[in-house]
Amino acid sequence: MSPTPAILTLDQGTTGTTALVVSGDGRVLGRAYSEFTQHFPKAGWVEHDADEIRDVTVRVARQALEAARNRESFRTEGIGITNQRETVVLWDRETGRPVHRAIVWQDRRSAKVCRELREAGREGEVRKRTGLLLDPYFSGTKLTWLFREHPELRRRAEAGELACGTIDSWLIHAFTGGRVHATDPTNASRTLLYDLRSGEWEDDLLELFEVPPGILPEIRSSSGDFGMADGEILGVEAPICGVAGDQQAALFGQGCWREGLAKNTYGTGAFVLLHTGDEPVHSEHGLVTTVACNAEGGRAFALEASIFIAGAAIQWLRDQLELLPSAPESEAMAQSLQGNDGVYMVPAFVGLGAPHWNPEVKGAILGLTRGTGKSHLVRAALEAMAYQTQDALDAMEADSGVAAKELRVDGGAAENDWLMSFQAGISDLPVRRPALVETTALGAAGLAGIQVGVWEGADQFLAARGEPQIFRASMGNKEREVLRSGWSRALAAVRAFEDPGEQGPHESG
Repeated sequence: MSPTPAILTLDQGTTGTTALVVSGDGRVLGRAYSEFTQHFPKAGWVEHDADEIRDVTVRVARQALEAARNRESFRTEGIGITNQRETVVLWDRETGRPVHRAIVWQDRRSAKVCRELREAGREGEVRKRTGLLLDPYFSGTKLTWLFREHPELRRRAEAGELACGTIDSWLIHAFTGGRVHATDPTNASRTLLYDLRSGEWEDDLLELFEVPPGILPEIRSSSGDFGMADGEILGVEAPICGVAGDQQAALFGQGCWREGLAKNTYGTGAFVLLHTGDEPVHSEHGLVTTVACNAEGGRAFALEASIFIAGAAIQWLRDQLELLPSAPESEAMAQSLQGNDGVYMVPAFVGLGAPHWNPEVKGAILGLTRGTGKSHLVRAALEAMAYQTQDALDAMEADSGVAAKELRVDGGAAENDWLMSFQAGISDLPVRRPALVETTALGAAGLAGIQVGVWEGADQFLAARGEPQIFRASMGNKEREVLRSGWSRALAAVRAFEDPGEQGPHESG
């Protein structure tokens, strides 16, 4: 019997790296995961050791390959990489060693840079060209800070001694033995340095953010040629041929490669993306415009909403209030009630994200009575995930004129059947949950596998994923209107409670 064709896919996340070996028929032959160290040198600063990320990723790749070999004979046809998107690394071209810790997407140190540019009236221009907000979340302002604070690094960068990139570029550089310095459009579009229309790094943006152009990677198609991985480094010699940022990889992994298809990843926070087709749609409703992939892995566009608190609200009820022993218990607790009895939670623990963008508001639980119990609070936290998701979908439709046809879901909270049914009801949309919810890693596998012929095309890749579970709306219009009206009143209440002494410019992303 000939070896099974397979893809090694690497999902390099914020707190750890997952490696999967995925066969052409959609099975996971091998899996490994490892966390790595989080560094917090100052309040609001978050850093990673890029060397540690490389070493952890190599280790889990080798472990997943070994687990797959113990299961059956396979042949690694290609490698896919997906990654935390806005985290940026700066390294020495000659030695291949980082010259500073990676500055993580969560890091807020460049808030002053953003404020200066807003006060100079540059935000409208930046939003028009990049689709993004002027916010520390994105990579460009992190580089501005680095070069202002470390003039020697600027001198070396201008002399051509340094290279930079998001985590995908760093791993590609490491796995190819330094031969390839490249990224893909989805990651490039998160830097504030990439023009959505031209699809290139733009000199005016580089000048605005004080970034020497010679340090940036070449932009290549998400499903394309990123060089050959060195077998002595990674444990297998195979082409790196699929690369995408984590949320765009999840969008592709969900089969959302056409206009009107949307997905939500329910994690600690939540990310809603709506595929808008071949042209970028600029948001007037608090969303960002980002590059996505079409069915061939080429460049397309999406609207994205970042919801700060989703599953984290259940974690808070579990860990701080000790109202439930484990997150999965939330499903039975919500099901135990006939309704929410007018209880709402607005989980604005770190302000409200898209589409509301109000960093000053605080969280609240409203509608309490003597009859309110633990199950009401748990149900309110789950309902809040659905309401926030629908707020994002409404904003996307208002911006694009495109109504979502269904909502495809993944992430830990997507395992909660009650939540998925409630989401279908509130949104009046079918909610599709795949058989395997690791869609971020699978999306990178799909981009790579299509490039090297493991799958003949995107539809064959999706068919190999197995049968999804569909949750259909069973909520009546009247009930939906009452629930959404209650949520709107709850949002108004937390805005009214906002402390006027804490007003300031938007600095949340």
